[in-house]
Amino acid sequence: MAEMTYREAIRQALREELAHDERVYLLGEDIAEFGGSFKVTLELLDEFGPRRIRNTPISEMAILGCAVGSASTGLIPVAEIMYSDFFGMAMDQVVNQAAKMRYMFGGKLEIPMTIRAPMGGRRSAAAQHSQCLEAWFMHIPGIKIAMPSNPSDAKGLLKTAIRDPNPTIVFENKMLYNVKGEVPDEPYFVPFGKANIVRSGNDVTVVALSDMVDYALKAAKQLEQEGVSVEIIDPRTLVPLDMDAIVTSVKKTGRLVVAHEANRTGGVGGEIAAQAGHRAFDYLKAPIERVGAADAPIPFAPNLEREILPDDRHVYQAVLRVMDYGG
Repeated sequence: MAEMTYREAIRQALREELAHDERVYLLGEDIAEFGGSFKVTLELLDEFGPRRIRNTPISEMAILGCAVGSASTGLIPVAEIMYSDFFGMAMDQVVNQAAKMRYMFGGKLEIPMTIRAPMGGRRSAAAQHSQCLEAWFMHIPGIKIAMPSNPSDAKGLLKTAIRDPNPTIVFENKMLYNVKGEVPDEPYFVPFGKANIVRSGNDVTVVALSDMVDYALKAAKQLEQEGVSVEIIDPRTLVPLDMDAIVTSVKKTGRLVVAHEANRTGGVGGEIAAQAGHRAFDYLKAPIERVGAADAPIPFAPNLEREILPDDRHVYQAVLRVMDYGG
């Protein structure tokens, strides 16, 4: 096992897949010489050349249109959207083309494209560069979605995505790029649809996405000192979603908190809560709690941003509410 940052783990996955298959290529704004806004693709141009590490115009529609077209004709594109907020400029390419083409061609056509999308706030990047939009795409059949929360999963999920014959979005939380963790030395793949039980517990289940996993762990350590045993589940992928693991945990603990950075209304936490409530209703000892951002644009001011976005305090409070329910 080697220790590396989330950023380095993603770069290693890209390097291995570029070396594995000459059909794989990268495209995006400033990803070549500059290495991307978050320096994930740094040095890859020197190793693989401009034919496979391609800078693009400042046009998300062009980037994803090129990815869809090249994927449908035999290449394996890995496109970077500089900020996931910019998906708005290319929704037709993703929602009406990539997601539907394999189905509309009766399975005869594969669309093996991966979209890397930095997401999230906590950087004072304001309302147009700080959103978490995974719920948009979870609503569209035909798109797979991964949300790695640590370096090991970042590498393994990205490699799985690149080799999948279907369009996949990998949402990378910007605040995780510098986080370090152990990553296996040998090539490996993290399967989609297999949740990770990050922490075992008996009193309450916390399902946490992306950077909220670390916040949930902080809350769990504090709660442990107060006699509350928290089980933390990281779904790792939203499509496919490992509801079996979540339901099994809820049946054990009888309580559920779902935490994500995206705003609460319409977030994927509602879908997870609905499915868990349906399948484990008779086991619930308290109403399900959801933790998410406030329903407001993300402010630029750091103090206001901290008030909008959820963290370990909000997870802690939600756990106390389900533990206190009914006296």
